Amino acid sequence: MNTNSSPSVFGAVRLGYLVIETDRFADWRRFGTDAIGMHHDDLAADLMRFRLDEQECRFLLRRGPAEDVVVTGWHIDDHASFERIEARVRAHGVPVVQGSAEEAALRGVERLLRFPGPKGITQEICTTPVVSSEPLRMLASGWVTGDSGMGHVAITSTRPAQLRGYFDTVFDARLTDYIDETISGMKLKIRFLRVNERHHTIAIAAVRGLPLDPVRTRVQHLNVQAATLDDLARSYQRVHELGFHMALSVGQHTNDKELSYYARTPSGFEWEVGWNPVVVDESTWQPSTHQGISIWGHTPVGQTIVGKLDQFRLGIRSLAHRETTVPALSGAGVPDD
Repeated sequence: MNTNSSPSVFGAVRLGYLVIETDRFADWRRFGTDAIGMHHDDLAADLMRFRLDEQECRFLLRRGPAEDVVVTGWHIDDHASFERIEARVRAHGVPVVQGSAEEAALRGVERLLRFPGPKGITQEICTTPVVSSEPLRMLASGWVTGDSGMGHVAITSTRPAQLRGYFDTVFDARLTDYIDETISGMKLKIRFLRVNERHHTIAIAAVRGLPLDPVRTRVQHLNVQAATLDDLARSYQRVHELGFHMALSVGQHTNDKELSYYARTPSGFEWEVGWNPVVVDESTWQPSTHQGISIWGHTPVGQTIVGKLDQFRLGIRSLAHRETTVPALSGAGVPDD
């Protein structure tokens, strides 16, 4: 539901780009170009980009120790919606910083603003993505982007109501559905939020009954949508042949019906390549709860007892650290429907 007094910006927002901080440039170049099949551009010794389509930048990689997604970039369709979002953030007393011309150029955008986001992930809004004149050079035939954005991000959280409240306040995000799942003995509830017709752009997973976060990275996985089933199958084969770790085998999700697999990136979070998810019809859609993430498949690949113990240790360690939120933009949190 829209808790804002200003007109809704739902539908004018889409995931535009992500900034990843890593010291593993050689591995990321192989992963993004040779395994996933994206277009790659080296900008400098400590900067590179991947493209999915005609836009100059979809992933900006900068050198640093985080080994994680550090920025989520949102393309806003029009200047009125951009200014509406900026006004909302400022009205809640949250600092807004204007990006420099150089920062905007690296992201291939205009009119760049940033402000704090949940789990320490900086949120950026921008207008007018720059279209590259350079032809795409990539192994994939194409990726589905356009008005619904470039895919989605999934985040694990000990404070899911606050995260949902944040994206409702800032972007008028709508609840699409829930999934209840048990993974390695932990009962999870996953909330799926949309900001346009894409089934979800944000997924928030929380352990039921415990303020526990079993994932080291801020982002658990990110998703890109392959143009064809053949593209998905070929990239799956390349990930195996090049020796990158597969997290989950090919399967089909219960809620959005997307066919996908999950590979482990050089930074440790997961990268989902999907195909053919459902598109939400706003006139008929009603949120519902699904049991389990998959109709079939998505079985763990190469998971060991040591890996499970490491995940358990991370979860226990998270109990001692309060998760970063932005209370001013989270309201009281949005209760589950």
